[in-house]
Amino acid sequence: MDKELFKIDFRKTIQKKRQIFFLIKQIIVIFAFLIMSSNSNANQGVKRPNVSGQFYDSSPRQLSESVDKFLSNARGVKAYPGAKVIISPHAGYVYSGSVAAYGYQAVKQNKYKTIIILAPSHYFGFDGFSIGLFDHFETPLGPVKVDQGFSKRVIELNDKASFEPRAFEREHSLEVQIPFLQKTFQEFQIVPIIIGHPGFDQIKSFATNLAKIVGKREDVLIVVSTDMSHFHEDALARKMDKDTMEAVEELDAERIFREVQAGAMELCGVYPVVAALYYAQLKDLNNVDILKYMNSSEISGDFNRVVGYFSAVIYKEVLSGAEGLKTQPKENEDIISNSGTGLDSSQKKKLIEIAKEAINSYVKEGKKLQVKELDPRLKLEEGAFVTIHKKGQLRGCIGNIIGRGPLYLTVRDMAISAASQDPRFPKVTVGELDQIEVEISVLSKPRQINDAEEIIMGKHGVIVSRGPFHHGVFLPQVADSTGWSKEMFLSQLCSQKAGLSPDAWKDPKTKLEIFTADVFSEQDFK
Repeated sequence: MDKELFKIDFRKTIQKKRQIFFLIKQIIVIFAFLIMSSNSNANQGVKRPNVSGQFYDSSPRQLSESVDKFLSNARGVKAYPGAKVIISPHAGYVYSGSVAAYGYQAVKQNKYKTIIILAPSHYFGFDGFSIGLFDHFETPLGPVKVDQGFSKRVIELNDKASFEPRAFEREHSLEVQIPFLQKTFQEFQIVPIIIGHPGFDQIKSFATNLAKIVGKREDVLIVVSTDMSHFHEDALARKMDKDTMEAVEELDAERIFREVQAGAMELCGVYPVVAALYYAQLKDLNNVDILKYMNSSEISGDFNRVVGYFSAVIYKEVLSGAEGLKTQPKENEDIISNSGTGLDSSQKKKLIEIAKEAINSYVKEGKKLQVKELDPRLKLEEGAFVTIHKKGQLRGCIGNIIGRGPLYLTVRDMAISAASQDPRFPKVTVGELDQIEVEISVLSKPRQINDAEEIIMGKHGVIVSRGPFHHGVFLPQVADSTGWSKEMFLSQLCSQKAGLSPDAWKDPKTKLEIFTADVFSEQDFK
């Protein structure tokens, strides 16, 4: 009997111990859960890349070289010292990298301490804003630090903002912007934000709070990640994308939100775009330039199912003399101001010699002339056109409005292009070299005007543009060579060069810019 009682007591003791053990285990689990929950808004270590080796190279060297090449090819874009927002595509670099580079090139001379990335959610559905409270985001180029203070402030001010890790698990739209940032800027931190599917009022509230956090800081940039129309036939896609870009240029956030919902426009990053446009209105960023547009057909050759990409900059006009505007050192400004036209006779003669030698070298040997110039005046970045005449007749003319490097190298490159790449003429042959004459036009920086009355015929060259597809330029000497009236000059510029109606220059939506040119030819030195 005693043995039976002992067995029962033993079983009860074991059972109690098991219960206690189970209870302790549950407490440990609950405690661990509470710790994890309490840290849900704390730093989360390093965010590893999702699409390295797919959307861009996984090799640090190859990735660095590919981004450098994209940026180098976009060097023609002017600097925007007042830029606070850029819009950039997020497809694989082979398709969209060349377009994205334009936005980054436009702002590379500026210094930003905090860069906010607004990107859409492609894989995880939610109606708010996920702020990536990781310590760092990693790419093959290394880690980028998250601005924790700014990020947590975004969460504090927005009811629909939190750290939702699932929004970042597969997403590529934010990640693909980071290598471009790494190759463009130094000493910056990011605020990574994935936007789900909020309502319009939620977006306005978010943008308002973002503007409040930024305050008077001038060292904050917003990068908006979006592609355009998806999988339409080329002509329809271009029409849709054109309408969308015009709405972006007008900062019409409501129209974009409404028409994307209706299917008349397509932006996979519509919520980031709308937020940025509303933010721009609050910050008096009243200027938008579309820097580059293309679609996937230009890479794949498939015109039946294309995806559109564009790059844009939203900025505040910076007046001359304002901090950050000057892109040339002061000593270079003195060189220009002290020389009147900016070039003396010996400098002009040197440029003519470079142009002639470049053409001869390329036509005879297929080689680009290697030249190094020590004159600081000829090393300034300025736009230039090189015109070739043969027996008094035009034989080629190519140029850059905006400088893409030292003037003497721009002249060399444009001379080669005028001799070999003007689509109106065949390439210059060896037999023609003794018959051609070179003329060079060194251009001033273009200035936008509001009234065609400001144009002085024979003095001003004119650039006309409307949207991303219509651009045209006439050099000042066109007026002298044609004898056109100002109205005929502008009408021909619109119709011949920009593909617009002849009277488009009268429309306030058409942008007119003027510049001057220092024109000289080898005849001046004979």
